[in-house]
Amino acid sequence: MNYIHYTQEDITHLDRIHRLKLINSATGIKPANLIGTTDDNGNTNLAVFSSVVHLGSNPPLLGFIARPQTKDVGHTLQNITKSGSYSINHVHPEFTEQAHYTSAKFEKSDSEFDRCGLTPEYLAGFEAPFVQESQLKIGLNLREIIPIPLNGTTLVIGEIVHLIIPETAHDEGDLDLELSRSVGISGLNSYYTLKKIASYPYVRLSEIPKFGQ
Repeated sequence: MNYIHYTQEDITHLDRIHRLKLINSATGIKPANLIGTTDDNGNTNLAVFSSVVHLGSNPPLLGFIARPQTKDVGHTLQNITKSGSYSINHVHPEFTEQAHYTSAKFEKSDSEFDRCGLTPEYLAGFEAPFVQESQLKIGLNLREIIPIPLNGTTLVIGEIVHLIIPETAHDEGDLDLELSRSVGISGLNSYYTLKKIASYPYVRLSEIPKFGQ
């Protein structure tokens, strides 16, 4: 097999878009999620993210990375900072295209729900909109915002207060993401379906197989 070797200098001198795609793809497939928020005037906002990560289960914390904030970019973080709540919604094959186009730089008053053909859905007592078309939805309350000075991004940490999952994809805590039809993202614009290939037991030192022995 032939390989391409990029050095630090090579990466630094790549065309901006080439570099964005390459480095975003290098970590492999990441979860495709739509984050829903509202602003002070009740305007809804929706944006696709591939940076959502699990941070802990007790309390149940998730994090995501928000891009550097500018005047015209960063409505998601602005809304979360003010309202304190937001939703994370899995993307499914039927609406990957709509989800992808939420990444455009819309005006704050111009709802991505409306422009991209998706439907806001609400729970009583929870301010942020969910995506009706999504089968796996998470409602979170903001717990911490951590600036990352190295590149101007921000780690946003939220605690799960609502978790809505399809019964057919749930088995005693295990979520089958193939059955939930959740999709993943690689790079900036490539979407993948997920296929479950194996399931292994909780790892105990005494039960590790003798690999290669």
